[in-house]
Amino acid sequence: MRHFPCRECTLKLLKLGLIVAIAAIGVAPAAPGVGEKAPAFELKSVDGKIVKLADVVAKGPLALIVLRGFPGYQCPFCQRQVMDFIQKADAFAEAGMQVVFVYPGPPDQTAAKAGEFMQNKQLPAHFIMLLDPGYEFTKSYGLRWEGKGETAYPATFLIDKNGVVIFEKIAKMHGGRSSATEIVELLPKKKTATQ
Repeated sequence: MRHFPCRECTLKLLKLGLIVAIAAIGVAPAAPGVGEKAPAFELKSVDGKIVKLADVVAKGPLALIVLRGFPGYQCPFCQRQVMDFIQKADAFAEAGMQVVFVYPGPPDQTAAKAGEFMQNKQLPAHFIMLLDPGYEFTKSYGLRWEGKGETAYPATFLIDKNGVVIFEKIAKMHGGRSSATEIVELLPKKKTATQ
C-alpha cells in the first residue's frame, strides 16, 4: 500500500523548497540608503595600498563615488566627473571631506585600465582611487549593472565619521550623476569669527 503525504505536509514541503530555491539564487543586496550604515569594504588603491572603509571614516567624513570603470572603453562621463571633483578639491579639503573613487571592472583588466584612466590626472592628497576587480564591492553596494557592456551604476554616497550614509544618489544611466558643486553645497560650512 502506498502512503501519500497529507495535503498540509505537501504544501509545507513546497514552501520549504521555494525558500531554499530563493536562497540558492541569492537576492542582490540593496544600495545603502540615507541613515543606514555603509557596508564595510577593503579594496586596493591604484598604487597597491589596502584601503578599508573603517580606516577612511576614522579620519573623517567621505564622499564615495562609484564610477562605471571600464565597460570596454574609458567612460567619458567618468572622466568628466573625476576632473570636476579634482577641480573642487579645495572645497572638500576645507570641509575635512575625503573623496574616494571606486573603479570597477573584470579581474584581469581592472588595474591596467584604471592606470590608463588615471593618466594625466593628479589626485589631491585627500582623494583616493580604489579598484574593484570582479565587482565584489559593486555587488555588495547593490550597484552591479548587468546590462550588455555595463559594469556599475554610477553612484555617490556621503558617509559621516560614524560610517552612516547621509546622502546617496544612484544614476540608472550613464549621465545624471552627482556633480562636485552639488556635493560641495551639502558640505558643512565653516563658522566665521562673527558667527
